Parts: sequence; structure tokens; C-alpha cells
Amino acid sequence: MTQKTGEKMDIKRFEFSKELGWSVSRYDRFLNCKRQYFYDYYAQFDREVPVEKILFLKKLTSKALEVGNIVHDVIRDLLRRYQKSSKELKRDKFYEYARRMTEEYCKKTFAESYYGSVLISADEVFIKIKKILDNFLDSKRFKWLSLNAKDTALQWIIEPEGYGETRIKNRKAYCKVDFLFPMGDKLYILDWKTGSPSIQKHRKQLVGYSLWANFHFNKPIKEIIPSIAYLYPEYEEKEIQVDAKTIADFGDQVIEEMDNMYSYLQDVENNIPKEKKEFPAQTNRLCAYCNYREICQARNN
Repeated sequence: MTQKTGEKMDIKRFEFSKELGWSVSRYDRFLNCKRQYFYDYYAQFDREVPVEKILFLKKLTSKALEVGNIVHDVIRDLLRRYQKSSKELKRDKFYEYARRMTEEYCKKTFAESYYGSVLISADEVFIKIKKILDNFLDSKRFKWLSLNAKDTALQWIIEPEGYGETRIKNRKAYCKVDFLFPMGDKLYILDWKTGSPSIQKHRKQLVGYSLWANFHFNKPIKEIIPSIAYLYPEYEEKEIQVDAKTIADFGDQVIEEMDNMYSYLQDVENNIPKEKKEFPAQTNRLCAYCNYREICQARNN
């Protein structure tokens, strides 16, 4: 598919279905702890703990999580601004906007405060956010984007609405890209990361994004270039190579992982889980940070 300059890129739509949808984050949760997975995705089926309590605990946030959320949303809004205007960015106004967003997001309930005496302030969170945004604005990538926005911005895909639904080997999957843009006859994908750099850890996401772009835009895999953009401690992009074998192996892996999650359902078509007792808690080093530790410790069975 060759996209003409200025021609908007359309994403395919799907009718609602109750079928379980694969994603990297969902399967990571499934592997990490079956009880945590149950609380995350099947709270309404718990017969012991009120669903309101589970949903409250699910919404607990953390400093690291909110730093990522704020940075993602500020960059999203900045890129959307360039779709409307290519005027030079005024940094003081930009940081004022980021500061206001930080104050708003820090009104949430933090797990560090709920389970301990650690108070998270907007001032504290903004120190790191300011450094991350400095890295982004000083990067060669941002300079390139701002210079080319006038000609290409309408074709940018910036955190599309919904959850990034797609199909992998005819199975429902979710692979929501942060940012996709055309350059020449290729599509480039950037995924922002504010945590520690680890291309091996994030490679799986990038392959999923490549398949998402291939499915929605009928673009050959060889013309899709996915990269992780690490924003901290300094800006660095890491590109991966995706070929036919990578895609074939990945598709087989997704099918296997979905079948593993299906095995915990009593009704696959309607995504209805087995009893909670079939989702045992798996003790590991992450238990100390789990949002559900309050109810898990009391009701571990």
C-alpha cells in the first residue's frame, strides 16, 4: 500500500465480541499470578469479595506508573498539536501544561500511600517528568518530527482510540501503538518507554505492533520499522528487525498463549472463567507490590 502525502490513514473497525483478546500485558499478568489475573479481568465473578473493592484496588496507581502515564499523555497531546499547527513550540507553555497534568494525575490513590506511609507529591513526580520531557524535546527525533509535521502530520497515528484491536491468525488481539508515521514507502512505529531500557523485554510488543500495522494498512512486514524510544535516563531508539519467520513464530506463540488462557475458562465463547479457586495465588517477589495484597493475604485459597 502506498500512502499519498496528506492522505489520512484509516484503521479497521470491529463489532463487539465477548471473546477473550490476547495482549502482551494480559499474558504477562496471566504468567505472573493467576489470582492477580482473575482480579484484573474477572472481578464480577468473585463470590467472596465485593466487586467494588476489587475495582478500587485495581485502580491503585504508583509513582512509576503515573510518570509513564503522564509522559505518554503529554507527548500524545504534543503530537496532536502538530497535526493542527506546525508553529514552533513554546517550551514554557509546554511545561506549564505538563505540570498541570501532573497535578491532576497525582490526585489518584497511590499504592505507596494506601499500603504505607509514603506520600507522593506532584512536585516530586514532576522532577522526573521534566527530565524525561527535556530528553524528548532535545532529541533528533523530535527535531525531525517538528520539521516534517507540516507535510506528514495528517498521516500520523497517535495512540488510536480504543485498545488497538486487531487479528493475529484470525484470533482477537490488542496491540495499541503509541505513535506510527510514514517516511518514504515505509511505516515507522515508536513506542515510548520511561523505565529501564531492555530491548529483549520489549521485543514482543514491537512484533505485535508490526502485525497491527500490517493488518490495518496492508503494508508488507519488510516495510514496517518498529522501535522502542527509551526516554530515560537519556533518549535512545532501539530498532528491531521483523521478518517472515519472526511473524510466523510469533503467530504460533500467540495461539499457544491464548489456548493457555482459554484453559481457565468454563465458557470460551462468552469469556466466562472457572471458579476463583482455579486461579491460585503464585508467590513471588512481586507480591509485595501487588494492588490486591490486602484481599489476597486474607483469602488465599
